[in-house]
Amino acid sequence: MTTPKDPAAESSDNPVITPSMADGVPATGAPPGAAPPDTDDRVWHAGGLEPMPIRKLPDAPPSVHILGPTVFLVALGVGMGESYMWPRLVLLFGPDIRWLFLIGVTLQAIVLLEMSRYAMATGESIFMGAARVFKPLMWFFFVAAILIYIWPGHLSAGALAFESLTGIPWQITGVTGMLLVGVVFTLAKVIYNLLEAVLSILIGVLVVGTSVIASLVGTWGDLSSTITGMFAFGYLPSEALSPEWFPVIVGSIAFAGPSGMQQMWNTLQLRDKGAGMGVHVPRIRGLRHAGEEEAMPSRGFMFDTQDPAEMAKWRGWRRWITFDAILLFWGITMLVTISFTILAQAASRNSPNVVNLLRDGEREAALNAMSDSFASVGVPALGGVFLGFIALIGLNATLGLFDSFSRGQADMAYYFVPGAKRFKLSQLYAMFLWGVILFGIVILLFGPADGPAGILDILAFLSTFAMGAYCVVLLLVNNRMLPKPIRPKLWSNVVIGFGAVFYLGMLFYSLIRFGVVVS
Repeated sequence: MTTPKDPAAESSDNPVITPSMADGVPATGAPPGAAPPDTDDRVWHAGGLEPMPIRKLPDAPPSVHILGPTVFLVALGVGMGESYMWPRLVLLFGPDIRWLFLIGVTLQAIVLLEMSRYAMATGESIFMGAARVFKPLMWFFFVAAILIYIWPGHLSAGALAFESLTGIPWQITGVTGMLLVGVVFTLAKVIYNLLEAVLSILIGVLVVGTSVIASLVGTWGDLSSTITGMFAFGYLPSEALSPEWFPVIVGSIAFAGPSGMQQMWNTLQLRDKGAGMGVHVPRIRGLRHAGEEEAMPSRGFMFDTQDPAEMAKWRGWRRWITFDAILLFWGITMLVTISFTILAQAASRNSPNVVNLLRDGEREAALNAMSDSFASVGVPALGGVFLGFIALIGLNATLGLFDSFSRGQADMAYYFVPGAKRFKLSQLYAMFLWGVILFGIVILLFGPADGPAGILDILAFLSTFAMGAYCVVLLLVNNRMLPKPIRPKLWSNVVIGFGAVFYLGMLFYSLIRFGVVVS
């Protein structure tokens, strides 16, 4: 079999048989059950970067499971969008506005399935896939991540709730929270293990807690309107199309689930989990344990897509991630937002003046109204419980977001910044982690945004741009860099293409029509 000169342009169903350029680095940090090393000298050529050696896929775990790398996306998805931004829109426009949430979260579930395709097939991040298509695409996301995620929106909104609960200024709580996150990640032995354990506990508390409170304060009518509102397609009151609120709606759709580049970063968490070919790549450790990190391979790996046994294992991995996408990600996110929508409707009854406050620019009024809704069951202390939930969500999202940002930037820097390989990946991770923490502290103390809600709105709107862009890149990577047998189906490409038009179309409409990002 001959080696194609431009595999990005030429289709091939089989691995290209050439002498392997493998560096032979074993992934001794891989989890138990890792695929054994082999001596297959075939490689898969993809783009202009180093070809991927052919290796064995590990056996897929059971499809039905409790935890997986999607816990990171759930942690980021069950965040300020579901608990704050969408309830705020429900307070203003009623539950029928939630059809936009349904579109947003369903799009993200499909993106999760397709983003994981490349990561599990190669052990590479989607950023490496973008570089294989065209290196400037990867550099675009490197720069975009820095420009977008200097805004510590989740933590600042959580800190505001903590201020309402305790009286401690939100800036102090926000700075303390960021320093705490940095210390925890620095001391962790294997960062993925720590995060999976912590986030799974926090998500359990939030899901159960909000469901119980919603059942106490809400009515059957609230539940009915919450569900029917998801299917009120086309409902947009005139005020929603105003320059004050349309950009906020755009950002809220991006926050229907994990926003911005979080889906892209999840490809690195899949790798650390040892999902698919990620089993061949070592795991990231905390800075204190960086000396224990194994050498990183210079590229990912590919499996033999013409081997029926390998394809059977691949289908097992796809069932595994499909369970994550549909039941864990889509299901849990939807359950939490139903609970918070019920709470918002109860809040509108208990605090009828909240809508006027929001229209007058008092963005934080939604938090106080939701707190009063909690307390309306006859136990005043529950108002404090709600504020505690929001503070916990802010910390929960920040844990996932700071890890993801640092992980993604470190991965791109390690492979593409000249001289970066003299550092271990864990050391680069620590540099970016503490960099975003220190810059975030400056934003909290001296930033231009109008308080925590303003920071969150800016983060959400900018995230929409990143999401439209990653839909375009995802189509290119999966359809040009993967062998034909494991490329996406037509329906999946259509959905991802719709996502690109949907996100970018709304964003540019807002900029052209109103000339604003957020007001």
